[in-house]
Amino acid sequence: MKVRNRQEAVKHEVNMTSMIDIVFLLLVFFVMTFKIVEMEGDFSVRMPLASDESGAVDDTELPIKLRLRADDSGMLTSIQLNEISLGVDFASLQNTVIGLVGSAVPGDDAGEGPEIEIDTDFHLRYEHVIESITAVSGYKEGDQTVKLIEKIKFAKPRR
Repeated sequence: MKVRNRQEAVKHEVNMTSMIDIVFLLLVFFVMTFKIVEMEGDFSVRMPLASDESGAVDDTELPIKLRLRADDSGMLTSIQLNEISLGVDFASLQNTVIGLVGSAVPGDDAGEGPEIEIDTDFHLRYEHVIESITAVSGYKEGDQTVKLIEKIKFAKPRR
């Protein structure tokens, strides 16, 4: 008959100190390398305010429509701003925008200003689009820049 060895059971302890050190080092690493980035794109949706009236839409909330027409060679033939025909003069476009929007004080919040939608013909030359953006976005008065419209969006070009 075999007699068992009556030695004391050997206890094996796991050293937790080094494991805790590694966990804290990883935590510090991830906290220090974490970068907060803004969401891609602008998702500011403005819903109309509730009113006691019959639900009439205020025209100031809608974007201003700018229509640039061109011939087949890409030359500008007419400018229309909210159904107002302005010929091909960008100075009169800027004066009309100033009359509609007024002039913003430098330093105002850009997010609350008016919005313009530019609708162009497919063959319109790019330089005319840039001139129209320059005319509606603002002007310099002395050494200060007066902002008019900063929110600009484009409609699908017409063929």
